[in-house]
Amino acid sequence: MSKSDFGLIGLAVMGQNLVLNVESRGFRVSVYNRTGSVTEAFLADGAKGRNIEGHADLKAFVESLATPRKIQIMVKAGGAVDAVIEQLLPLIDQGDLIIDGGNSLFTDTQRRSEYLEEKGILFIGAGVSGGEEGALKGPAIMPGGPMDSWKIIEPIFTAISAKVNGEACCRHMGAGGAGHYVKMIHNGIEYGDMQLICEAYNLFKAAGFTAEEQAAIFDEWNRGDLESYLIQITSKIFTIIDEETGEPIVERIMDRAGQKGTGRWTVLSATEMGSVISTINAAVEARILSSWKEDRVEAAPHLQGPTAFQSGLSKEELKQKVHDALFASKIISYAQGMNMLRAASEQYGWGLNMGDIASVWRGGCIIRAQFLNRIKEAYEGNPELKNLMLDDYFKGILNASQANWREVVALAVTNGIPVPAFSASLAYYDSYREERLPANLLQAQRDYFGAHTYERIDKPVGEFFHTEWPEVIE
Repeated sequence: MSKSDFGLIGLAVMGQNLVLNVESRGFRVSVYNRTGSVTEAFLADGAKGRNIEGHADLKAFVESLATPRKIQIMVKAGGAVDAVIEQLLPLIDQGDLIIDGGNSLFTDTQRRSEYLEEKGILFIGAGVSGGEEGALKGPAIMPGGPMDSWKIIEPIFTAISAKVNGEACCRHMGAGGAGHYVKMIHNGIEYGDMQLICEAYNLFKAAGFTAEEQAAIFDEWNRGDLESYLIQITSKIFTIIDEETGEPIVERIMDRAGQKGTGRWTVLSATEMGSVISTINAAVEARILSSWKEDRVEAAPHLQGPTAFQSGLSKEELKQKVHDALFASKIISYAQGMNMLRAASEQYGWGLNMGDIASVWRGGCIIRAQFLNRIKEAYEGNPELKNLMLDDYFKGILNASQANWREVVALAVTNGIPVPAFSASLAYYDSYREERLPANLLQAQRDYFGAHTYERIDKPVGEFFHTEWPEVIE
């Protein structure tokens, strides 16, 4: 019997769909799952009649693969990945390739890459986005690791990834943990995108828009410059009615959101590198606040705010203003994410290509959107672009949208509607365009209580001064 081209360990839904995708592209696949009954059920159902073989024994699974072996692990991030790697090491040969396709922390990926390199084993940390449907039909794949590793898996990854204008949504990102880092930032931007859409929904709801009206608005937006997967599914969410109550199902869903860790990792990494991702940070904090459901219910009767929504705007006027605020804030979220990628690339020596990253995100992934073509063009036209906001296309949108954006944030604040991501995005925009920020007073305070010194605007950069401030009398 001929050997398999590809092996996969971990047959949860994502793993199963990836296997079916790989097999549909003409490759023979072997699978293994720690719980054998899961493998048996998959072979009897989704894999039935396919060029897929299952194994109850890990050694037999490894021996079924053609060399150099290509083994993808799809298990929970963390210790489970390390455990599977240790189980594989006695069974595989030098030159074989292990791929971690889960949402692993990039520092874990770098550690594993260095550890396996010492043993002569190739390694890829691949960010995979698109959810269950993307895994089956074509995800966006962000592989990182040695170029030798990438060359071995490139034919399969290119074949199974999503395609946009004939281009595969898969590129080699860089060495070590680069692939998982890019996926982490993708997820951070995803957090921002989703929160911004939720804030638009909350404003519309407060202004009296029905679910039917919101479905129509998001559907219209998905046929324009806001076209994206998240806008598209949002429009469809509002059309589903709960059979028990007759209400839109979205209004019956508990307002308590969870997170798997990538958003938090993004915020922590940004803090370590001195990057500003205020939109993404606001989105992460909004999820945390949503999880405090019981606390919020208890606080609601005690803390006062406006009771009736007032705007003086027609629904059509409000719709346009919220559109502009959403589009502008979305640009900010991507600008912050791309800047963080640039900072990480410099710190870790990855040589990330911003245009390539935007290309990969155009299809298959959760944040796929029409304007990623514009981001791709912006970085291809100017690889040294300091901030996406300064590209002519995006600068034009921000300048044209900023008045409506401000009005939406002011309207929300006046009516007591929380818009943390809209507000954080606008504050970032205003801070970035300001020639002089009040950090001069901050530096004076630091020098006052800690003699930290300061620079002067009328002296050379890098020359520091200290003032003998008056003593504070208790």
